[in-house]
Amino acid sequence: MTGSNVVTKWQKVQLFYQGILENGDKRTDNWLLVYSPVPITCIFMCYLIIIWVGPKLMANRQPVNLKPVLIVYNFAMVCLSVYMFYEFTASSWLARYSLLCQPVDYTNSPLALRMARVCWWFYFSKVIELSDTIFFILRKKNSQLTFLHVYHHATMIFNWWAGVKYVAGGQSFLIGLINSLVHIVMYLYYGLAALGPHMKKYLWWKQYLTSLQLLQFLIVTMHTTYNLFADCDFPDSMNAVVLAYSLSLIALFSNFYYQNYLTKKTKKDKSS
Repeated sequence: MTGSNVVTKWQKVQLFYQGILENGDKRTDNWLLVYSPVPITCIFMCYLIIIWVGPKLMANRQPVNLKPVLIVYNFAMVCLSVYMFYEFTASSWLARYSLLCQPVDYTNSPLALRMARVCWWFYFSKVIELSDTIFFILRKKNSQLTFLHVYHHATMIFNWWAGVKYVAGGQSFLIGLINSLVHIVMYLYYGLAALGPHMKKYLWWKQYLTSLQLLQFLIVTMHTTYNLFADCDFPDSMNAVVLAYSLSLIALFSNFYYQNYLTKKTKKDKSS
């Protein structure tokens, strides 16, 4: 390989990276963790290192008592999810968003910026949620560090980095709105569970959390499929990524539901 070929390929990489930086939504460029993919990639790499090193460091240690932290964290996430759900709902309603086809409003109008801001908060909430994994490690709940858990947490930060960088609004709002609603229920469950074993009798609805998550992915899949083939001024590339991602989560969460609820129920019925 000649030196000129190496230079040419390096120049192509530089041009590609420059295109990533410069072709985004100018309104969100100066917002935290948005302009460049490098910071979020560094967070992702640290996340993987923690998953690899953390259980080894905790192997000969006692689980850390995080009860006060978990109570505060989970109920704080409920509050954040309520705020995001309200902002997604209010912003889309006031701006008269269409559920079938909604392009991104790239103007600096108050409603367009309000929607962009809540998209950023949703993206940042996915960074905060990486703490879930750290809490599992510190509590030595390594059985919770499944492929589904790591895949879902790690990929959401990149999906929503791209969302805020390029499409902060438009059709993206529905994903944030539905997911915020699901997370209100989910973190409420975890918050109540963190209060102690005496709450267990009130938490019979755990199984339905997975059903609710599956329902959100089905809605997003149907919505995105429609938009992928409809004549809508929203990037097809984004719709294609969202569709592929939703299908992967449907497959993974369906398998989780089958393994943790249907299989166990069948075994319990046979033993009784």
